[in-house]
Amino acid sequence: MGLPIMLQALDGHVPKRTPIWMMRQAGRYLPEYRAVREKAGDFLSLCYTPDHAVEVTLQPIRRFGFDAAILFSDILVVPHALGCSLTFEAGEGPRLVPVTNAAELAALREELDPGKIDRVFEAVARIRAELPREMALLGFCGAPWTVATYMVAGRGTPDQAPARLVSFIDPPFFAALIDRLVETSARYLIGQFRAGADAVQIFDSWAGVLDPEAFRRWTIDPIRRIVAAVRAEVPGARIIAFPKGATLSGLTELVQATGVNGVGLDWTADRRATRYALGGKCALQGNLDPLALIAGGKALDGAIDALMEDFHGAAHIFNLGHGIRPETPIAHVERMIARVRGS
Repeated sequence: MGLPIMLQALDGHVPKRTPIWMMRQAGRYLPEYRAVREKAGDFLSLCYTPDHAVEVTLQPIRRFGFDAAILFSDILVVPHALGCSLTFEAGEGPRLVPVTNAAELAALREELDPGKIDRVFEAVARIRAELPREMALLGFCGAPWTVATYMVAGRGTPDQAPARLVSFIDPPFFAALIDRLVETSARYLIGQFRAGADAVQIFDSWAGVLDPEAFRRWTIDPIRRIVAAVRAEVPGARIIAFPKGATLSGLTELVQATGVNGVGLDWTADRRATRYALGGKCALQGNLDPLALIAGGKALDGAIDALMEDFHGAAHIFNLGHGIRPETPIAHVERMIARVRGS
């Protein structure tokens, strides 16, 4: 059997059909997910219990037959495994005890707690064993900048200003925090590859709040270092970067500096300009507006057709421009997949 089409695209080839998966494809829009979530009791138990993580990862594969499964977990597993207190409040999102200075950073672990992280690796191995070989398995981590923004603020904020402010006021502390996250995130991804992941994605969900110089320092350089560290131990590791909100010049610089195999585009990206700048240099992933998927009907069909036309003949992975929203109708997901696949 040949290489999964998702991996073909990441290798720069144009598969016989466009591979498709969705960010947050295992999630609250699925009734079967909500049932397991209720059984688990809390979100972290869902992430750390291999039986649950395997089940919810496979649910969208069984229902929709996507071309890739993505490990069910959370980007904040890394700080949690470093010793950060972490809870998820219903309707409020994550809550962490803030890390705002060198002393608080020194109180954390230097390496990931194997008691937590080994459960994630177990889930990866079990998912890979249950997936058909033609389906790729994606692991992931949060980019150091995005994870640091939550650690400094203790929660999500409208523009992650607390971390931006600390990076100006105390650059040595903030650089040390980023260094810790670079090192541990690389180890985390290496562990996922060794457990059976075929590729990984680095989510930099808050890259778009950085000015160009800060983007180079806090997004590009840490991702470059993670890619280098991972490939030093997993030669040829396939890696996607998703710097949400990045400008075209920022995307271009990131691809050149890091050597990632693919770049995720949010729904605001200019597809034609991006293809002109990066087509042939890496796979392009995205970038349907999640609201178009909620809208459905002719609006959805038109958005899909325009996207497919813009990327026709390119190494392209169909995805949303961000995660699927909980209120998305399942029938619209089915319609999207059928249209992308031409059936």
